[in-house]
Amino acid sequence: MKKLATFAGGCFWCMVKPFDEYEGVESVISGYTGGYTENPTYEDVCTDLTGHIEAIQITFDDEIISYKELLDIYWSVIDPTQVGGQFADRGHHYKTVIFYHDENQREEAEKSKEELGQSGLYNKPIATEIRKAETFYPAEDYHQYYYKKNPQHYNRYYKGSGRAKHIKKMWAKKNLTPLQYEVTQNSATEPPFDNEYYDNFEEGIYVDIISGEPLFASKDKFESGCGWPSFAKPLGKGILSFYEDYSHNMERVEVKGDKSESHMGHVFEDGPEEMGGLRFCINSASLRFIPKEKMKEEGYEEYLRYL
Repeated sequence: MKKLATFAGGCFWCMVKPFDEYEGVESVISGYTGGYTENPTYEDVCTDLTGHIEAIQITFDDEIISYKELLDIYWSVIDPTQVGGQFADRGHHYKTVIFYHDENQREEAEKSKEELGQSGLYNKPIATEIRKAETFYPAEDYHQYYYKKNPQHYNRYYKGSGRAKHIKKMWAKKNLTPLQYEVTQNSATEPPFDNEYYDNFEEGIYVDIISGEPLFASKDKFESGCGWPSFAKPLGKGILSFYEDYSHNMERVEVKGDKSESHMGHVFEDGPEEMGGLRFCINSASLRFIPKEKMKEEGYEEYLRYL
């Protein structure tokens, strides 16, 4: 059955894409709701004098995707603890609100909010309001599906606003172990010799624990005696990023996954000369190892040529 779901989560440009890619979602319309003026324009709402809030209205088939699933997506793309806006966007019209359309939605929203508050993901109260749905006014055409119409500007805004960074960190906090989170997100270092892969020399590839991007092959791994996985080179160019790092009274070059922007370790110039002279000293907690016999099953068949 077709139903409506209405969510406010800051700038509506960034709220469309997360829902639009799911089966069962028929449309995601950007617009304004919750205020006391009729047919508001974007300029009107931006004054913060109309009471309206930027929101999206989703038409979905609840036999394919449930309202609970939509709520889970919603919580994952906002910071529900922020008051007075979202990320770089401040003001009443950027606040977070769940607008329910019936009692069942209200109950599910209240339950999901309570569960989120008890999850331990946030150390501040959940500030998102839950209110009865009101008249929804679609925004101007140029706002609709903005991520498709202006992808370059959308991506710059999505990252520049701070939303992308928050989403990545919260995904990591929810899905990684405490050690994996501290290493990848806070540049911590795991104990030497007491980590998963330092002495693993089985055939296979090592991928980014967050993005799944293939980074290193087992044939380029060597025993360095340092206590962490050591590699002579990555699988290719453009998959790692490098940054100057001064810490522990040393000048070093930090290595991050290019897609995940997560801390991996450091690269040094004391590797075996016959392998190129470099040593990529990488935390096991930043990696996931895929054995050769499972590479095809997990979709990494094309990387068998690197072994």
